[in-house]
Amino acid sequence: MADYHVRILPDNKLITLSDEQNLLKAMTAAGIPLQASCGGRGTCGQCRVIIKEGQVCSSEAGTISQEEQRLGYVLACQSRPASDLVVEVPAGTKLGEHRVLLGEEQEARDARYGEDAEAFVLYGDNSYPAVELPVYRKIRLKIPQPTLDDPADDWGRLTRATRGETGIERLSVSLNVLRDLPRVLRDAGWDVSVALAEKDTWQGVEIAGVEPFPSGRKYYGLAVDIGTTTVAAELVDLETGRTGGARGSFNRQSVYGDDVISRIIHAEENPGGLEELQKAILETVNDLIKDLAGGLGIGQADIRAAVCAGNTAMTHLFLGIDPAYIRLEPYTPAANNIPAVQAGQAGLHIHPQAWVRFIPGTASYIGGDITAGVLATGMSEADTLTLFIDIGTNGEMVLGNNEWLISCACSAGPAFEGGGLRYGMRAMDGAIENVRITAGGSTVQYSTIGGGAPLGICGTGLIDCVAWLYRSGVIDRGGSFAPHTPSPRVRDAGGGKEFVLAWSGEAGGGSDISISEAEIKYILRSKAAVYAGIRSMLQMVGLPFEAIERVFIAGGFGRYINIREAINIGLLPDIPVQKYAYIGNSSLKGARLSLLSKSARDAAEKIAGKITYLELSAGNTFMEEFVSALFIPHTDLELFPTAARR
Repeated sequence: MADYHVRILPDNKLITLSDEQNLLKAMTAAGIPLQASCGGRGTCGQCRVIIKEGQVCSSEAGTISQEEQRLGYVLACQSRPASDLVVEVPAGTKLGEHRVLLGEEQEARDARYGEDAEAFVLYGDNSYPAVELPVYRKIRLKIPQPTLDDPADDWGRLTRATRGETGIERLSVSLNVLRDLPRVLRDAGWDVSVALAEKDTWQGVEIAGVEPFPSGRKYYGLAVDIGTTTVAAELVDLETGRTGGARGSFNRQSVYGDDVISRIIHAEENPGGLEELQKAILETVNDLIKDLAGGLGIGQADIRAAVCAGNTAMTHLFLGIDPAYIRLEPYTPAANNIPAVQAGQAGLHIHPQAWVRFIPGTASYIGGDITAGVLATGMSEADTLTLFIDIGTNGEMVLGNNEWLISCACSAGPAFEGGGLRYGMRAMDGAIENVRITAGGSTVQYSTIGGGAPLGICGTGLIDCVAWLYRSGVIDRGGSFAPHTPSPRVRDAGGGKEFVLAWSGEAGGGSDISISEAEIKYILRSKAAVYAGIRSMLQMVGLPFEAIERVFIAGGFGRYINIREAINIGLLPDIPVQKYAYIGNSSLKGARLSLLSKSARDAAEKIAGKITYLELSAGNTFMEEFVSALFIPHTDLELFPTAARR
């Protein structure tokens, strides 16, 4: 085994790796993560790098064109050094800053959609007070001093006073607090500030600290959305309910695959794979915590509680719990409702004794992020029949009202996150997010995130692209290119035809950005899965689309999606756009509500227990609906009267 030096440009970082290590893993370990939606299997072609100097051993180049090979392109995941190297990472290959949904950003929607923006409102209401018994709080207690007539022990006196003030029966105490209790009570003259930390429904409340009153120290809570693609965190003052800051970043697990199945497989098939995945997500969250605390000028130990919301697989990986059986029939997780753990045990860099709670889920593919979303919408308390949709690497949906809730999850694949496409990318600077194509396909207008030269295309741009390719006559209803299309943008590409969205001279990566017929059909399969899931739920309860009174679209992808175009391609139901509303990052909103409100925490428990999960792989309904939805907008045009008229 030989070791080689590799200089990585444009970062100008020097790393050392053996001839048994591939470039993708080595660069990830060095803090230079690359896009790799396939998890390093050599099938997505996204981790392209350029060998400027030296030699590599490459085992797969199927997604690298002959012209790119001539220019020195290789797949990082399939290449090992055979000498010292100089490697250049092209623009668009490196995982950069994602557009992570944190605030409301209504102005951005207004700017993009103009007169349609009023129809696409952002929903922000909830029925819970700003601060109502947060998970960590302090109360003042004046405790009667012991006498010969009342010689009860200090812990007994403290619990008696606490119960009298709060009505809480189930109390516990940490050993550290108990050790200092006699001195603190007497030094304070029995007038103390008592910190109460709620663990969870089963474990009750812990007396987490006793100080002389007033304590004078601020205390904060952390709400975290552990997403498959992105991670968002919000720091909250637990006394006032005010947000001290919010941050977001891409999930560093992404180099092991875009979707949860790829990551579960990585954990199963690679020695130490589970530990790698846990380390990656902990580093992601802990860096956000560091930035948040630094921005507010507080110590990380001043964060005394955390509430996390994530899908079932992400929660397992966050805690290092074996996720293997989530993907194997009958799809059973280790736990849907995970008991609270202390931050030090979980590896979270806040106060080590802080309790970390997890919003409960319902099933392997309906996790705490969906419970949090239902909580944030208030749909479980309303009479209105509501459809909640969270589209990401999976499509997760809940239908119902205050009487019943039914849910399902479909494998939409990573298409709407840009995965599985040669020039697909996430919502980062340089991603094409908006597309317009003239009749015949001769002219393309687009806009990119950040306004710079295009590097690829993200999910919202893909929906626009497919809609306009069909509208302009370039593709037919099945996604195939129409014969004899006069546009010079339609060309043969070895394995089939493709359409050029941006020529190399205008693109930031130096090569044409295109979408192939196979990729268009892949997108149609993804949209068909989401629509078929919605139809399956409606059939389960015997209701038509017209019965839906409100539709909430959640998540970063949903936040920027063009509703009209999503209806036109058959991704979303053809109902009046006025019924659609954006909830934003509903997972983070639900976590924040739970952090601040006992009512919200109790409601989350009830929601998770109330949801009936519809397993789409059982029976034939979903598959029949899926096959019918593989066309633009659908085989049954009566389901899409508005789109059919257009």
